[in-house]
Amino acid sequence: MPELTAAQISVLQRLAAHGFSIVAFPLYASAIGVRRGSFAALLVPIEGGSLRLLGDACYLIDGNLSVRVTRKGRAIFIWKSREVEATPELLAELGRFSAEVSGLLLPVT
Repeated sequence: MPELTAAQISVLQRLAAHGFSIVAFPLYASAIGVRRGSFAALLVPIEGGSLRLLGDACYLIDGNLSVRVTRKGRAIFIWKSREVEATPELLAELGRFSAEVSGLLLPVT
């Protein structure tokens, strides 16, 4: 991973000030993980000194990033053989988490 700029470090500090933990996910060593509660997102540095989301925010299963899929007409989060139903409440929470992370990535004016 390239060295972070002062602006990128500032974004990470802002995320931490809002209750997000900065974490590492070994399978995604080139990305910066942010986590709060049962949700996480991967961030990558971009030119101009900011960070952007890498893919979508995720629900964590056993501390691992899950994938949301549809099976037999129902949405689930899956990691290896573990499945968790993607209830409307869980999806709404994930949406709030994602929106908050995205908002904190925007430059402060």
